[in-house]
Amino acid sequence: YHDIGKGRGGDHSELGAIDARKFCQRHGLGRTDTDLVAWLVQNHLTMSAVSQKKDISDPEIIQQFAEHMGDETHLDYLFALTVADINATNPTLWNAWRSSLLRQLYTGTKRALRRGLENPVDKQVLIEKARADAADILEYRGFTEEELKDLWRERTEDYFLRERTEDIAWHTEAIAGHHDRDQPLVLVRSTTDSSVANATQIFIHARSGVHLFSTICAELEQLDLSVHDARIYRTSDGMSLDTFSVLDSSGKSLAEDNKRIKFISDQLTLALAGTAHAPEIPQRRTPRQVKSFSIPTETKMTLDDANNVSILEVATPDRPGLLARVGKIFVEFKLELQAAKIQTLGERVEDVFFLTDESQQAISDPTVCEAIQHAIRSELDEQAAA
Repeated sequence: YHDIGKGRGGDHSELGAIDARKFCQRHGLGRTDTDLVAWLVQNHLTMSAVSQKKDISDPEIIQQFAEHMGDETHLDYLFALTVADINATNPTLWNAWRSSLLRQLYTGTKRALRRGLENPVDKQVLIEKARADAADILEYRGFTEEELKDLWRERTEDYFLRERTEDIAWHTEAIAGHHDRDQPLVLVRSTTDSSVANATQIFIHARSGVHLFSTICAELEQLDLSVHDARIYRTSDGMSLDTFSVLDSSGKSLAEDNKRIKFISDQLTLALAGTAHAPEIPQRRTPRQVKSFSIPTETKMTLDDANNVSILEVATPDRPGLLARVGKIFVEFKLELQAAKIQTLGERVEDVFFLTDESQQAISDPTVCEAIQHAIRSELDEQAAA
């Protein structure tokens, strides 16, 4: 009944809510139940959209969603409806990725509601908790409090907000044992505890520069890997911490292929160390379904004066070599990537890049901003049509 408004023009959620309210009233439901049913129909896409398109590791996003829910009853019913709707639409749409995102949003919102909407969580509290939990793990591995303070001195707040405690400990231990900062550190491991089902995690710690992102993405494409999630952090000491969740380009896990995992690590290390030529982007064919239902690439570029960066948003259908092609444009315009949030949402990607020029200044010239966006749209849309 929640989709009854489809095909009539306008927002089917809004139209359906009106019909649902009338239905409840005709059948004698009480006011409370009628209001709940109409609200559920009106909001039946909300939880899925927030979980897939918002940064649900950000406590402000959780607080906003909790305020929209209002109470645990509305949250519980909407969670149940969302899961049922996805499964009923197409059982293959329900996967570990969607399950993990919805579960994370549900549990985070439940905590916010139980804490009280008038008591929003302080970001600093979450950051300190992440640091303390990671320190507990590393204490058993011989690290002192002073060593950790030194190792974490240049880390951004976003890093501690978005990364799992176990991964922070994994990264920290490896960086501490890697003494040549001019040589890249590449870690690769498979995991089942990820927003991407059975993904392989790749962590890279290397000196930041114009070519770094482009080289990584082109090499991943050469290795026949598909990036489903990525987070990039630029630290104040000129280093870059990059995390990628990847699957085989066919969508299969690499979990049991230890030989291939080692090969991936070796090839990335060679490419980033400069002992191999910068890889070219493979010319793999765009899948037929992407061509058939091609949607033009959308871009938006804004200026963040407070942090002296330009924010580039790119929304486009997924296709082979997408990130490598975006990275190529960054190199052409001599842009440095300060941070990024990259997600593949089913057949569509919605990526956010935080950029500066080579002098670490935001790109403020509107003409240059438009040229960057035009180049990205042209590159991606021409490739999709090829």
